Amino acid sequence: MRIKFLVIAMFGFLLSACAAGTGGDGVGGGTYSTIQPSGTQHYLDAVVGDRIYFDYNQYNVRADSAGTLERQASWMQQFPSVTVTIEGHCDERGTREYNLALGERRANSIKDYLTLNGVDGSRINIISYGKERPAVQGSDEGSWAENRRGVTVVN
Repeated sequence: MRIKFLVIAMFGFLLSACAAGTGGDGVGGGTYSTIQPSGTQHYLDAVVGDRIYFDYNQYNVRADSAGTLERQASWMQQFPSVTVTIEGHCDERGTREYNLALGERRANSIKDYLTLNGVDGSRINIISYGKERPAVQGSDEGSWAENRRGVTVVN
């Protein structure tokens, strides 16, 4: 009887330990990487970082974004079969045509950064969405800053 009770108690403990992990968001130092495959979009989003931000009317990679892109390059080197598309986005200001061109320059600057850090450029596609796919709605500096971004998406 004691053995049966111990087995049930151990099973309950193990089950609760699995559920406690990180809540599925990859944050908190739990067992995320052993649960989710590391070469997935979800892992890129939660652990590596899938996006960087740009200053107004700029396409150069900011110093505060270098760490994210270095982690992306390292991650891509660990998973040589992964290909990605870099999306370039802009805020709502400016014409559609201007923002499509700016979004393309932003996507290309990310691609250039990754290739300079050892990623084969043939694994990276780019696309510009200009101002057509805002991350947040609003016509204020906070919203605009969130929308001026480059996003790495696993193909």
